Amino acid sequence: TASLPDVIFMILFFFMVSTTMREQEVLVRYKLPNASEIQKLENEIEHCWLNGDRIKRLPNNVHFGFEFVEGESLLIKLDMAGICASSGSACTSGSLDPSHVLLAIGLPHERAHGSLRLTLSEEITKEDVDYTVSVIKETVEYMRNMSPLYEDFIKKNKK
Repeated sequence: TASLPDVIFMILFFFMVSTTMREQEVLVRYKLPNASEIQKLENEIEHCWLNGDRIKRLPNNVHFGFEFVEGESLLIKLDMAGICASSGSACTSGSLDPSHVLLAIGLPHERAHGSLRLTLSEEITKEDVDYTVSVIKETVEYMRNMSPLYEDFIKKNKK
């Protein structure tokens, strides 16, 4: 049997946590990148896509895929630019394997390897978003210029 003070403490704790989570969700939904800002990245980088639904998703999570780019190499370059990101789910961070969730939804192995997950907070500014988009764009272009697969793709499509 649980003691009454413990039960009261747990009820108060859960109320505080749920209230804080709702407040943070409101802050995040209205302050963080909206659909047009997310689409900016897709429009500026060829062979880029948003993983998951545009509307039915966590408000502070953006998950992109880039063809002809290895996620781990992308992470190293972003880290050097001061941008924290991941190439898979939080439960597989540190692993070189692609996200099991992306594979489960039918994404081919090579496309799942080029994924990038950004988790955002209410402290992120529009300038931060613009900087991140700019660095990602430059980095993807740099990495593709070194990719023999991308070079073959470009040659094949020019004909």
